[in-house]
Amino acid sequence: MAQNKVALKRRIRSVRATKKITSAMELIATSKLQRMKHKMEMYRTYANTLFHTFHRVLDNANVLDVPYLSKREGKILTVIFVSDMGLCGGYNSNILHKIKAEIPKDNPLFVIGSSDRSWFRHEGYTLFGEIYNGDNLSYGHIQREADRMIKAYHENEIAGIQVLYTRFVNTLTFDPNIMTLLPIVADHKPQNIGVAEAEHLTQDIIFEPDAITLIDQLVPMYVQSLMYSLWLESKTSEQAARRMAMDNATDNAEELIDDLVLKYNQSRQAAITQEITEIVAGAEAL
Repeated sequence: MAQNKVALKRRIRSVRATKKITSAMELIATSKLQRMKHKMEMYRTYANTLFHTFHRVLDNANVLDVPYLSKREGKILTVIFVSDMGLCGGYNSNILHKIKAEIPKDNPLFVIGSSDRSWFRHEGYTLFGEIYNGDNLSYGHIQREADRMIKAYHENEIAGIQVLYTRFVNTLTFDPNIMTLLPIVADHKPQNIGVAEAEHLTQDIIFEPDAITLIDQLVPMYVQSLMYSLWLESKTSEQAARRMAMDNATDNAEELIDDLVLKYNQSRQAAITQEITEIVAGAEAL
């Protein structure tokens, strides 16, 4: 009985210590979530403007022989955003399930983030490239890698570029999605970058020197901007997933502590009752 009480007290102390850790991590994740959400929303204004400007140019250019618009046969490069750290619930596992369900193993991947690297190699996927420290990614990193991908597209090494990211709906809802960057679909809607759909402008545009030259200049900006916007959205979803996971862990710790305290009190009461019974029995024996 005494050993059982000691074991329960030790476990209660352990769970309380774990609860302090999960509570602290929840506060950190909440702070990071607010910062990333603000950054994502601020950048959306630029990304949305560029998106609609570019598609307005495409609608008015009336050109079909631009290589960025034509579909090809071949392998599609998929850019994938995973987390650098764990403790974010089903964030990474949902991405891996999406990969297995929708991306053929002979298609190359570009992975940004440190988690589950061994899984990609174990499953037999080919890596076009990788960035380990995805948390500290800058626009310059995205710009360089996007230019390398566009060059591979120009040289027919790949037939397209798409991004697997985690769409942020709200702090409780986020799901993996795939958005195609190249080839560009002229009537594509910006539903995946989470911005309010702007009114489509139909005025005629005068191109100088010509539409194809302008499109060639805009495409790298278009790809870089969307890729960076989707990275911001993925990181916001990651922090939301981590905050929710730590909140659930803290709630579970509280429930476990309550259950252990109840068992400890029952054990202590049983010991007291046993002692009283032994005293009464001894007195009666006298």
